[in-house]
Amino acid sequence: MKKKSIFFIISLALLMVGCKNNNNDTAKDENNIEKNYNIIEEVSVYPTPDDGFVGDPMPYFDGEKMNIFFLYDQRLGTQGYHPWARYTTTDFCKYEFLGEVIPYGNDIKEQDIALGTGSVIKDKNGLFHAFYTGHNDTYSPKEAIMHATSTDLQNWDKHEEDTFYADEEYSSDDFRDPYVFYNENDEKYWMLVTTRKNNMGVIALYKSVDLIQWENEKVLFENDMGSDSNLECPTLIEWNGYWYLTFSDQWPDRMFHYRIAKSAEGPFEKPEVDYLDGNGFYAGRMEKMDNKMYLIGWNGTKDGHQDGNNYNWGGNLVSHQIIQGDNGLLSTMPIQSINEKMNHNMNVTSLYNSETIIKEDRTLHFSGKDYEVASYPKIDGSTKITGKIKLNDNTNIFGFAFNLGDNKFGTLNFVFELIS
Repeated sequence: MKKKSIFFIISLALLMVGCKNNNNDTAKDENNIEKNYNIIEEVSVYPTPDDGFVGDPMPYFDGEKMNIFFLYDQRLGTQGYHPWARYTTTDFCKYEFLGEVIPYGNDIKEQDIALGTGSVIKDKNGLFHAFYTGHNDTYSPKEAIMHATSTDLQNWDKHEEDTFYADEEYSSDDFRDPYVFYNENDEKYWMLVTTRKNNMGVIALYKSVDLIQWENEKVLFENDMGSDSNLECPTLIEWNGYWYLTFSDQWPDRMFHYRIAKSAEGPFEKPEVDYLDGNGFYAGRMEKMDNKMYLIGWNGTKDGHQDGNNYNWGGNLVSHQIIQGDNGLLSTMPIQSINEKMNHNMNVTSLYNSETIIKEDRTLHFSGKDYEVASYPKIDGSTKITGKIKLNDNTNIFGFAFNLGDNKFGTLNFVFELIS
């Protein structure tokens, strides 16, 4: 084995998931044997309902809390599927699950036997409006834009008489994902719709003065990625003088993309790096809360819950905080409130082959002469560990081991091998 010098700075920010109590340094097992556990306040970073999964989030900030409506992926195998459900949060650390809020239709003949993505808006009189996709595979057209109202964001009345379908220039079977906002400059409500025109994925613009009658205005944006993919779950939102048009390509990459403009009308420019996150993150929607911008989507489960298998539709809720850089360019960061809440320093408590490991304050020097392990107190829950590792010219491999046994080998291991 080549000689190694690995410098690990042990300044740790720990993000705990599904934990029990706070400020509790010890716990006891069934035999009342005291153990050195680190139990930290419960935080839910990637929530799912107990009996299902999250699809296509539709965030709406009501001035006090973030309401995250989503397609409730229950995987029941029934004719109807994907009712709307609702989470609320004030800090992205704890979520309240409020269950189903808009049900799908009761009969296979109904347009909304399956619900699709939409959005929520409050009108000038304080009434909340939900616009959503009604999908029925046995119909032609398969999809329509539907309308419901509420006074409390929890109990909704459907208004089937307000349902409308694609105009002739658009695909009647691809007409979905309405995103509605009030454009103050235009003094009208705008609705973006995912659809197709001339066998190309486009985002259509509809306008209204009353949230009931909608007029087809134009194609706001046409696929510019060299494919004919549908542009799903669009958002158009202003932030610090820039307008951001966002969408997820239905194929081939299934990634979240954004475009930048100085006007809601465009033209929309494609950044050199036009995506945020990777192809496991889908249907992201941007929403502002307390002068910060967030990107909220989902990361799919996989067949058989095996990493090497194909993604399923629906999974865990995933949220990012957005950073706005020069010329309006966007990037992501961990949500600040989570970092602040879960910033816990922890020191190494034991060294395996300690005679070859040199500890200087928060720095460890590994010799590389043998199998060497620095371990931390047992932690109840999932953990994010941050630090710095410095490798010398002779070092090309290091790793992290979890669930250490008495032999100091882990049952879950991540090994990093640098290839020059």
